[in-house]
Amino acid sequence: MAMTDVSSDRRDRRLAAPRAAVILLSLALLLTLAKPLLPAFLTRVPDGAVLPYDLWMQSLFDFIKDDLGLIHVTRAISAALEWLLDITANLLYGKNRWPHVGPIPWSAVAAVAAVTGYALGGARMAVLAGGTFVWVALIGQWDLAMQTMSVIAVAAPVAVLTGLLLGLAAWKFPRFERALMPFLAVLQTLPFFTYLLPAVIFFKVGPTAGCIATVAYAIPPMVLMTTLGLKAVSDEVVEAGKMSGSTRWQMLRHVYIPSARTELLVGVNQVIMLSLAMVVLTAFIGMPGLGAKLLSLMNSLKLGRSFEIGVTIVLIAVTLDRCSKAWVIKQPQHFERGTPWWKRNGLLLTGIGAFVAFVILAQIVQVADHITRAQDLSMGAEIDDVIRAILSNGVVTSITEWLRWFLITWVLIPFRNALLWLPTPAVILAIAAAGHAVGGWRSSLTAGAFFAIVALTGWWDRSIITLYAVISAVILAAMIGLPLGILAARRKKWAEPILLVCDTAQTFPSFIYLIPAIMLFGVNDVSVVFAIFIFATVPLMRYTIEGIRAVPEELLEAADMSGATRRQKLVNVQLPLALPTMAVGFNQAIMFAFFMVIIAAFIGTQDLGQELQKTLAGNQLGKNFVLGICVALMALSFDHIIMRWSANQRRKLGV
Repeated sequence: MAMTDVSSDRRDRRLAAPRAAVILLSLALLLTLAKPLLPAFLTRVPDGAVLPYDLWMQSLFDFIKDDLGLIHVTRAISAALEWLLDITANLLYGKNRWPHVGPIPWSAVAAVAAVTGYALGGARMAVLAGGTFVWVALIGQWDLAMQTMSVIAVAAPVAVLTGLLLGLAAWKFPRFERALMPFLAVLQTLPFFTYLLPAVIFFKVGPTAGCIATVAYAIPPMVLMTTLGLKAVSDEVVEAGKMSGSTRWQMLRHVYIPSARTELLVGVNQVIMLSLAMVVLTAFIGMPGLGAKLLSLMNSLKLGRSFEIGVTIVLIAVTLDRCSKAWVIKQPQHFERGTPWWKRNGLLLTGIGAFVAFVILAQIVQVADHITRAQDLSMGAEIDDVIRAILSNGVVTSITEWLRWFLITWVLIPFRNALLWLPTPAVILAIAAAGHAVGGWRSSLTAGAFFAIVALTGWWDRSIITLYAVISAVILAAMIGLPLGILAARRKKWAEPILLVCDTAQTFPSFIYLIPAIMLFGVNDVSVVFAIFIFATVPLMRYTIEGIRAVPEELLEAADMSGATRRQKLVNVQLPLALPTMAVGFNQAIMFAFFMVIIAAFIGTQDLGQELQKTLAGNQLGKNFVLGICVALMALSFDHIIMRWSANQRRKLGV
């Protein structure tokens, strides 16, 4: 009898969840339909009810900065970082700073890169690594690239070390982990502009502020992967270490860290890629290098030269990504006892020899040392002419103009106006309904509260415009990315090339996606949505392919034996089992879209991104933080709902 009552209660709770979600959604619909009859305070939060979060945060930051004296601590850190940045700047591009021995000739750097690539991944990796630096030099962008690399050379190791220490602490102390993880979740959803202004205020403008913003942005994945890797160390390995009499330090150094090597190196890979992505974006706060040049050229609509800079950034990104990933999968090489030192370190000696040889050659041959503007192979002007010719072609012009007119007139602006027309409580209730449908009242209150906080900041309309761009781009990405992913997953000869393209596209810094958008559509909402669409399509395609390919062969064989057609097998077997993985891709697409919509503020949007960009011109740290939190809360709401739904589906499927 008791068992019957328990099962009945569970069934009642399962039935109550959809009912409550329907009630919340019905209330949202009722408010929307009744809007013309509602008083103003039920359609938008009245000005008197808007909480002055920005003033509160500004007062808090001023108190921390001035009264507690944090500014003196940060300036001391800034001095230490500046000393490190002086070293890398002098070595890589010849800034007249200590140790006054630079710059290293480009040919020597390219040679060492080629040897490193060979050590990590063989001849192909050597060609990629060495060829990238040869391209950078020959195209006349060496100094710009080295200005960027000089900051990454400091920021990435600092982020790795800090993330490693925080990860160790989170692994060792569960309370610290519980406190740290929500903070990391917020950090990963904050728009990049939110990192820039605090870096400018607390640290010096230029490379130092850029380095600090890059470190803060790149730390979270290292913390997460360190914690994950250390937790995954098997009990048998730990017991073996303890039985051998190892101390705590020896256990950490010789057991835990070597066992978690793969996860730690994945974290290093993520740190390197995020560092490159962020250091390009720090052009907004005076960071010199490739990002600053790209920003300047795009402002001038010099798309040919922008294209060259874009290719350089992409090549460097792909090289760093491929080399660090090769490091992840490369196993340590062991030698027999008594093997001569020179045999055990043959590639190291080869690298040193190549470096010395090209340094000597650079003293004799000027081109091996540096390439002047008269000698470089830049074709920016010619590419500009080609782009103008293509864009002035009647067919291309008619297609892009028609698309721009159709999307703006009949899709984007009506959709934006419709979202702006919705009463604020209706949107909050709809989000709460979605939360309740996947996770009950806790999820409902979480998602609804996040949007309610956004409403109380006074930035509701700008937030909705941001949301409109994200939703428009993700819907477009789903319409194109999902069918392509499904087709590729069902044809093996398509899957690998598309996955390779997805992997490569994910290494592109976000600025790059603005170039084709501006080239084709100019500066308008279509360009914004198009740039976000390209950025968001990649995870949708990737996770769709991975999800369908991960369906067990036994189930496919069972479907074949039951006489199912290819279409029936796809609809009834593959897609239902792949949906949880595809949901992760959908979630990634939304997160990418929220990130990219802030980048698109450069085009001239009217959303939170543009307001964030304006805060960089003044000391509005409170406003900057509030705007960033608005973006983060909206992103976290979608992340919570989608990932909760994905977890529910996995549980139902028993995977």
